[in-house]
Amino acid sequence: MSFASVIEAYGEGPVLASGGLVIGALFGFFAQRSKFCLRAATLEFWHRKFGEKIAVWLLTFSAAVVGVQLLIVTHHMDTTAARQISATGSLSGALIGGLLFGIGMILTRGCASRLLVLSANGNLRALLSGLIFAVTAQAALAGSLAPWRESISGWWVVQGGHSRDLLALSGAGPWGGLFFGLVWLLAALFFSVRSGWGFWKWVGGIGTGLMVAAGWGFSYLVASHSFEVVPVQSLTFSGPSAEWLMRVLASPAPAMGFSFGLIPGVFLGSFVGAWVGRDFKLEGFSDGYSMRRYIFGAIFMGFGSMLAGGCAVGAGITGGSIFATTAWLSLVGMWLGAGLTDRIIDRQAQVTGSATAIAPVRTAP
Repeated sequence: MSFASVIEAYGEGPVLASGGLVIGALFGFFAQRSKFCLRAATLEFWHRKFGEKIAVWLLTFSAAVVGVQLLIVTHHMDTTAARQISATGSLSGALIGGLLFGIGMILTRGCASRLLVLSANGNLRALLSGLIFAVTAQAALAGSLAPWRESISGWWVVQGGHSRDLLALSGAGPWGGLFFGLVWLLAALFFSVRSGWGFWKWVGGIGTGLMVAAGWGFSYLVASHSFEVVPVQSLTFSGPSAEWLMRVLASPAPAMGFSFGLIPGVFLGSFVGAWVGRDFKLEGFSDGYSMRRYIFGAIFMGFGSMLAGGCAVGAGITGGSIFATTAWLSLVGMWLGAGLTDRIIDRQAQVTGSATAIAPVRTAP
């Protein structure tokens, strides 16, 4: 039975949702076992440690870039129709959204994907933060915060096409992107060896990145065999989180697609990973100060992700792996926002030894 026959028999929606479920479950499992976290990587970078957390992030990022560019150079995928390349984008939204997201992920001690992974491990702080993140993302998409998002996004607009494709702008092409990914993969391997990793760090880091490539490849496969318009996409957690919120609260529900399977898939995969590693543990808030910190952080992340066009995975890795200009600008903003927030709030509080209104917490993810 051909793939086109499967789509014809079951429809694009169920096929995409099934792929999202499987890819999401594998992503959740690998991310949980490797403890993949952009926040932890940025803290190591700004603290000049260059250890295990940066190595995990670099391994994931470079594996995603290499996987995606290999699909392109072997003519198994074309990203010119992807939203991050083809649609009109906002450079002001990407930078400011990235900065806000970076601030938020320091306050909540995890990016959007990390919160979902931790929620499946019994972390109630992450669960509450994830719910607030989803509510804020929906408000920024089509609610009370939408006018603010639209206003900021309109400050500096870039047209779709070559203007949003760094490889086209630079003339490097997909082979240049593949070479770039391989260079960073070697850097990740260097840091990994120096950190003295175990099995799951290697497999989990590479596997997490390859799931981003798998998402691109699978959605392109469905789009190329379908008579309907199917978006070419991969992993992101801001839009799908808002979509699942509306699926629960509103009727009619959004149409079934890749995002329908992604969120429950990541949750399931992370739960299995926690069970395998015996990491499941119920955790809550220790005081009102830390709760306030997480709430503010989730709001910053939710609004920032919609401004930036994605979260740390959606913009930073999914968009970065196809070298979308706005995605790379968002990623820079996330690293800067995280570094400044850590320096102003957490490290300053550690030096003074005083409690602040949003209470410093330990730096481990």
